[in-house]
Amino acid sequence: MTLAGFTHATAQQTPTQTAPKVSVFKELRVISGVTVSAGGDLTFVGSDARVHRTDASGSEKWSYLTGDIGRAYPVVTPQGVTLAASYDDHLYALDPNGKLLWKVKFDGDIFATPALRADGSVIVATAGGTVHALDAQGKTLWTFKVGAPVFSSPAVAADGTIYFGAQNNRMHALTPDGRLKWTYAAGSLVFSSPAIGADGSVYFGSSDRRLHALSPDGQPRWTHLTNLFVNASPIVTSGGLVVVGSYDGNVYAVNVTGELEWTYKAGAGIAGTAAELSDGTVIVPDLSGTVHAIGKAGQGLWQIRTGKKIDLGVSVSDQGSVYFVTDGGGLNILQKQRPLAVAPWPTFHASPAAWGRVPSEAELQVQAQARRAAATAVLSAPKPVASVPAPQPVTPRPTPAPTTPRPTPTPSTPAPVTPAPSTPAPVTPAPVTPPPAPVVRTPAQLAQDAADRARSADGQVFLPLTEAAAALGLNVQNVTARTATLAVADRRLPVTVRLFGREAFVPLAALSDLPGTRARLNAGAVVLTRGDQDVRFPLSVAKLVPLQGKPEFLGPLQKS
Repeated sequence: MTLAGFTHATAQQTPTQTAPKVSVFKELRVISGVTVSAGGDLTFVGSDARVHRTDASGSEKWSYLTGDIGRAYPVVTPQGVTLAASYDDHLYALDPNGKLLWKVKFDGDIFATPALRADGSVIVATAGGTVHALDAQGKTLWTFKVGAPVFSSPAVAADGTIYFGAQNNRMHALTPDGRLKWTYAAGSLVFSSPAIGADGSVYFGSSDRRLHALSPDGQPRWTHLTNLFVNASPIVTSGGLVVVGSYDGNVYAVNVTGELEWTYKAGAGIAGTAAELSDGTVIVPDLSGTVHAIGKAGQGLWQIRTGKKIDLGVSVSDQGSVYFVTDGGGLNILQKQRPLAVAPWPTFHASPAAWGRVPSEAELQVQAQARRAAATAVLSAPKPVASVPAPQPVTPRPTPAPTTPRPTPTPSTPAPVTPAPSTPAPVTPAPVTPPPAPVVRTPAQLAQDAADRARSADGQVFLPLTEAAAALGLNVQNVTARTATLAVADRRLPVTVRLFGREAFVPLAALSDLPGTRARLNAGAVVLTRGDQDVRFPLSVAKLVPLQGKPEFLGPLQKS
C-alpha cells in the first residue's frame, strides 16, 4: 500500500452525493436475512416464527408457521423450494406455494445459513456442533462431528469442498462426502462465514481482529489486522478486492495479495456483510443504523441514516432493488438502483438466493443476463452534495456620527414627560427547583438486580448484560443479537450474548472467563473477583443449572 493511496482513501469519507430516498418502508417484523428470488420475490423469517414470502414490494403471498424464530437466511432453490432454518432445531422445506414438503430435526439450533450444492443437496451446520448433508428429499447423506458450535455459514467451492468456521477457533474444510481435509487455527472465535475467491482462496474474519486468507489446501496466504474483531463475512468483488467491515468502525478493502487498497471510516461497528453493485459501488450498513455507499477508490458516495441498528447485510435483487432491515423488523426498500455485480462472491452467501456456493460458468452467464437490464438502465443522475460556499470578506460600514435621538411620544401622553430619577426596586429571582439527583446504584445493588432477573437455558446461567457488566465496572459497547463488546482495562473483548425478549443477556460463565476475573461459589451466591474487588451475585445456582467453567457460546435468541 502506498502512502498516497492511503491519503486518497481517507481524505474522501464525506459523502459526495445525495442519498436515494427509501422508496418503501414496511413494519414486517423481519428478523432473519432477506433472500431474493430470481423473479424478485422476498423470503424471510419473522419474529412471529413464520416463514414469509412477499412480492418485491413487501406484500405478502404466503407464510408458514414454524416452531420458533430463526435468523439464518432462507435458501431458495432454482426450483422455487424454500429451505428455512429455525431455532426449534429443524430445517423446513416448503414448496413454491408455502406448503411443507419435509422437515428434519437436528442436534441443536441452526444459526448458520445452509448451503445449497449444485446437485440439490444441502449442507446444514448446527450449534450442537455437527455438520449434516441432506439430499433434495431431506434424507441424511452423512454427518460430521465438529465438537464445537457452528455459527459460520458453510460455503461450497467449485470442487465441492465445504468450508466453515466454528467456536473452536478453527476454519474447517470437508470433502464432498463429509471427511475432514484440514483445519486452520485462527487466534479466536470464527463467527464469520467464509467467502471463496476466483482462484479458490478462502477468506474469513475472526474475533482475533484479523481478516484471514487461505489457499484451497489450508495454507495461510496472508492476514490483515484490524482494530477490533471481525464477525462480518467478507465479499470478493469483480475487481478482485476482499471487502469486509470490522467492529472497529472501518471497512477494509484488501487485494488478493494481501495489500490494503483502501479503508473507509464508517464510524460505527459493522456486523453485516457488504454487497457490490454492478457499477462497482459497495453498500454496507453499520450498527448505528447508517447505510453507506462506497466508491471504487474507497470514497464515500452517500449515506442513509436510519437511527435504528442494522446487524445484517443488504440484499439486492436482479431487478435493481436494495433491501435492508432495521431494528424492530422494518423492511426498507431502495428501488431503481443497480443490481448485484457479477463477481466471485459479491454478497452474503454469494447470491441473492443465498445458495452459498461458487457459481458455475453457466450460472455466471445466467446472472449476467438477468442483471443486464437493471445494470444498463438509465437512472436519474445522483445529485452532488451542495458544497458550503466560502465566506466572503465583509467591508465594514462606516460608523455614523452620533446624533441626538428624537423622543418617541407615548400615545396616551400628549407631551413628553421627563420622569423623576428613581432607583429600580431589586428583583428577587423566583426559586429554582434543582433537578433530582441521578440515582447511582452500587455494584452490590447492580449485582442484586442482575441476579433477580437471571435466566437459565441450555445448561447455562444468563444475566442481564447491562446490570452484570456495570456491577463489574465494565463498559458495554456494540451490542448485537449475537455478541457484545466489553471494555476491559485497555482492551475490548467480545462476549457471546443471547436475547430474551428484546434484552441482551450474557452467560455467567463468559463473565467468569474474562481476563483478570476469578469466580467462586459461596453460600447462596456466585462471587466474581476482579482485581481486589469482590462482586457477589446472590444466585441460587442449584435451582438454575450447575455452574460451567467454560462458556458454550450458544446462540443469541431464546428457544421456545
